[in-house]
Amino acid sequence: MAVLFGTGRQLARGAVLASVLLAGQALALAPEHETRRLMLATEEAVVAEKWGEAAEYLNRLQQLEGEKPVDYYFFRGRVMLQSSHLNEAQSALETYVTRAGAKGAHYQESLKLITDIEKARKESALAPQGAGEPERVAVIEPAGDSRVASLRKLYLADSDREALTLHINSLLELSGWRRDQTVVRLDRPAEVEYRLSSQGSEIQIQEIRRGDDGRVRRSTEPMSVFGINPRVEWRCEPATSTCWVYDPRDGSRLFQLALNRDQAQEIADTLGHLIRTVQAPSDS
Repeated sequence: MAVLFGTGRQLARGAVLASVLLAGQALALAPEHETRRLMLATEEAVVAEKWGEAAEYLNRLQQLEGEKPVDYYFFRGRVMLQSSHLNEAQSALETYVTRAGAKGAHYQESLKLITDIEKARKESALAPQGAGEPERVAVIEPAGDSRVASLRKLYLADSDREALTLHINSLLELSGWRRDQTVVRLDRPAEVEYRLSSQGSEIQIQEIRRGDDGRVRRSTEPMSVFGINPRVEWRCEPATSTCWVYDPRDGSRLFQLALNRDQAQEIADTLGHLIRTVQAPSDS
């Protein structure tokens, strides 16, 4: 696994180089052309094992509107794996396999990497939870812990708030809810998606819903973090093929997600971290 994960020094060196190369560049191309340009740059960076550059290109791709190319999920999985973020890596690679299918250019490699992730979990004693009642409350660690520091390094972020916002949006992008989860069509985005941003003492939650007629409805709700307990509940309901993340303000349903326990738990945990960070913005 040493070949996969590399060293922190290599990632740090790549991050500094990427910051120098990419700072101040303005988006001059139309989104579809900019997407293709960044995808080519990401592929070249991954092939050259310049993980910092690859992470920066992927972060910029994430900010672009519209459906991402299927290879985006493969490259995000590679970068997440390189940074030892196993849950995120597996989610991205599984999304690639589901959307690209057996004809995908990276299909075989993705399957092998998913197997490597399973082996890495066993080696690190990070085995999946048992088959009993799932834990419904995300455990919140201090906002400055090593996990958040690792996310800041991964996303080349200047603050915990920025790193957590980028991370939860990356997770939400992989967890969109679909009416038919047995067949995921590459040309059809999820029916329900979410995107978060934050400003001051508020977190803005944008919900995107797509109807059968193709119409897109967007709504944005502000969440003031004042007085909120940053322990975020979640639950998965196999009968409805849905996972829910609950609003910490009143316990109502906040996010409707695809049926994936690991993703739902990670989203709830990251939201809790973000709430706590916004409540005490020491680095913002």
